Amino acid sequence: QVQLVESGGGLVQPGGSLRLSCAASGIIVSINAMAWYRQAPGNEREWVATITSGGTTTYANSVKGRFTISRDNAKNTVYLQMNSLKPEDTAVYYCRKSGSNYWGQGTQVTVSS
Repeated sequence: QVQLVESGGGLVQPGGSLRLSCAASGIIVSINAMAWYRQAPGNEREWVATITSGGTTTYANSVKGRFTISRDNAKNTVYLQMNSLKPEDTAVYYCRKSGSNYWGQGTQVTVSS
């Protein structure tokens, strides 16, 4: 049974940083492409970043240069380091096994002064 559990969200001031975690069970993150998505109120869910099994990373233009996706194979966990946060980054952030219907439950990120 596949489970993806996100954590690390919270309230942060503009310009601040957060690191989100996605702990996986039932799959091995190092041999799967894993992705982060986000959904702001009233908006559709949008793709944020992907890391492939080979370690290649890609980012949405809106977060490029500010966010970094990575993984720890020993912990079977995927991360999203978010720096220089902006109010428009406020959303629920979800982890997903790329190309599947396996999603986490989401973690809220709020960027506000």
